[in-house]
Amino acid sequence: MSDFPTDGMALTHILVVKDVNIARDFYRDVLGASIYREYGGTSVVLDFLGSWILLVTGGEPTVDKPNTTFAEPDNPDHVSHAMTIRVPNCQGAYETLKSRGAEFITPPYNHGYEIRCFFRDPDGHLLEISQVENLPKDS
Repeated sequence: MSDFPTDGMALTHILVVKDVNIARDFYRDVLGASIYREYGGTSVVLDFLGSWILLVTGGEPTVDKPNTTFAEPDNPDHVSHAMTIRVPNCQGAYETLKSRGAEFITPPYNHGYEIRCFFRDPDGHLLEISQVENLPKDS
């Protein structure tokens, strides 16, 4: 039996989207992801911060997932998956992403231990930028 996880493995986030081209453009132009590969107008593989994001259109059950349908989010206010992007400067990242077209729910909020804010992709998937504040050291 082999180890799990082990070298050579990678994590891919699969996001079901209404329109692959709109989603691809958002992740490329707003977040700066690189396009790794595109498959016939129904899926796009992106490389972002050392992880893969696979954008796919919805689909019916298949032989290997007989009772599972892929569908884009139907209500952006109900979240079942979110991605957090750790940044060294939340306000700076907020300004950059906002200038590229990201629509934030609120400006960055300082919780004392973390500064963060949230925005959505064109299909309603929730994304967060987060800056961890230095915790005081014991003297």
